[in-house]
Amino acid sequence: MDKTLITYKESRDIERNSILTLYKANNWSSADKPEQLYNALMHSHSLISAWDNDQLVGLGNAISDEFLVVYYPHLLVLPQYQKQGIGKQIMTILMSRYQDFHQHILVADFETIEFYKKCGFARAGKTEPLWIYAGDEH
Repeated sequence: MDKTLITYKESRDIERNSILTLYKANNWSSADKPEQLYNALMHSHSLISAWDNDQLVGLGNAISDEFLVVYYPHLLVLPQYQKQGIGKQIMTILMSRYQDFHQHILVADFETIEFYKKCGFARAGKTEPLWIYAGDEH
């Protein structure tokens, strides 16, 4: 894979099966709810996808109030395409849209913490993440 051939798109014409393949490859439990997952992505404030020819290799989205706060819930790259700058480029595109916002938020765990620190994120003071979660991969 030549990363110079990866293209990034803002369009939402992504087949459900391509999305499910990406989520299943990363063991995300949201793949178990394909209809909800697809609808959530299609209704995101922003959606960026990465393509190697006609293969979906990465995806990231943002949810926002459009004025002050943006939340980045999903960033996935096919395992065989990871550590090649694709996730970083998706985040760069997303974050540039919201560069003047007061607050950028995400939840990171395990190995993703260092990645997001490289994107400019830091621990949010003394806060502690809380959630009600129906998944099982954490």
